[in-house]
Amino acid sequence: MNIFKIEKFKNLFSNNFLIISILILASFLRLYRIADYMTFLGDEGRDVLVACNILHGHLTLLGPTSSVGGFFLGPIYYYFMTPFLLLFNYNPVGPAVMVALFGIATVFLIYKFCSEFLNPKIGLIAAFFYSISPLVINYSHSSWNPNPLPFFSLLSLFTLYNAFKKNSFKLFFACGILLGIAMQLHYLALFLGAVVFFYTLFVSLYKSLSIRSIVSLIKRYIVLFIGFLVGWSPFLAFEIRHGFPDFKSISDFILHSGNTGPGNGLFPIISDVFFRLFGRLVFFFQYSEQFYSHNSQTLMLWKTGILVIAILSASLLFWNFYKSLKDKSTNYYKYALLFFWLVVGVALFGFYKKTIYDYYFSFMFPLPFILFGTFLYWIFTNKKLALFGKIISTLLFVAIFALNISGIPFRYEPNRQLNQMKTIAQFVNDKTDNKPFNFAIITAGNSDQAYRYFFTIWNHPSTTIERPLVDPKRKTVTNQLFIVCESLPCYPLGNSLWEIAGFGRADIVGHWNVSVVEIYKLVHYTGK
Repeated sequence: MNIFKIEKFKNLFSNNFLIISILILASFLRLYRIADYMTFLGDEGRDVLVACNILHGHLTLLGPTSSVGGFFLGPIYYYFMTPFLLLFNYNPVGPAVMVALFGIATVFLIYKFCSEFLNPKIGLIAAFFYSISPLVINYSHSSWNPNPLPFFSLLSLFTLYNAFKKNSFKLFFACGILLGIAMQLHYLALFLGAVVFFYTLFVSLYKSLSIRSIVSLIKRYIVLFIGFLVGWSPFLAFEIRHGFPDFKSISDFILHSGNTGPGNGLFPIISDVFFRLFGRLVFFFQYSEQFYSHNSQTLMLWKTGILVIAILSASLLFWNFYKSLKDKSTNYYKYALLFFWLVVGVALFGFYKKTIYDYYFSFMFPLPFILFGTFLYWIFTNKKLALFGKIISTLLFVAIFALNISGIPFRYEPNRQLNQMKTIAQFVNDKTDNKPFNFAIITAGNSDQAYRYFFTIWNHPSTTIERPLVDPKRKTVTNQLFIVCESLPCYPLGNSLWEIAGFGRADIVGHWNVSVVEIYKLVHYTGK
């Protein structure tokens, strides 16, 4: 008995030591020089401007606009940002730190999830590879509304599992709230909602298709839906108030937009998503046009290896799920959740008619690491494979570790976008002589919101030139216009951009090269 207690203590200490070490590693990879490596362009500037306004009492029921589709998300991400923006004294690095903390918490949650579902050692493997994945790291050290979605996705499914395990309507309600929050972060969380729907349907009716089980299913759906409405309530309040303007746009965006994805058929899209889910996240696979240092044969071999391991990892899940159903084991609760998460999550992308970006997988980010960790542990502990299994799993572990480390962002020079934007904005601000000014940006795809954010927090905001119907007396036109040219060569005079054309005929009285841009100062034409 004493020996048993000693062994239990040793295992507990070992697991705790390892997960703490993994969390320290995850923290370093996400927080190291975060101000230098974070993205800070127009969208990020827009978000901190809104958060800044919230801190000054201007509350909102709308979140960011979607990158495609022309509709709005819920505002929850802005309210997540505000305390961190305040804590960091309005430095935009604060919200980026918040996203990093969500990423670190996701690493720990993967460990807890696997420990409950599978095995603590699988949890350590999955958490470790998640912590060092270059793609995950890239989405974990910049402020962007989809980036906390892996945390809320995993937490909502973990809560749903415990709701069934404890038969707790409170937990069903909590799961609904988490789904509502996820929906405010990105509309691809609709796919997560489908996973919850089918998993709840299966577990509720699997053992008995009786009146009692159907009634229980309906109750669970009602509680989930009420929780979802609570979690989605800020955006829902706006929609009700304005006649649901975004609902149709959302539907068209998800299901009825034109075919611009990886294939025109269902299977090509599903197979591409399945491969990328493992390849991009776990194996740091780069396509040939991106990874020019590798020849086509190497890439094909690499791709084949990824596909084989991905299929084997998924097959192991399917086998365990089938076995749990056949043996009538209570483990079917666990394997069913992973099964529906994978099958429903991947299959629904087959109906998606737009280009599928990597961040669209964010509601599934933890899953391939969990499945791969299970596969790797199975090889290592399989008695039939004996020493061969241990050698193969060790080599696989080392190879994938090396691949991921090769893509760690810190191997490359940082973009320092935050510092660039601040430097450029400071230069413009100094040249205004503290007088009213108009501002414009000539760019290929950015917006001026990042610059305007700094003008705002320095209590010298630029004046936006309004249209003649709004401002017939042209009171919003000041005596000076500053133009930042991010697209070079730049010809500001006569540019059709409203912020420039609305200023009127002008002369250039200043021209400077600052950082990576050109800056022009224009004043009204005098004819001299």
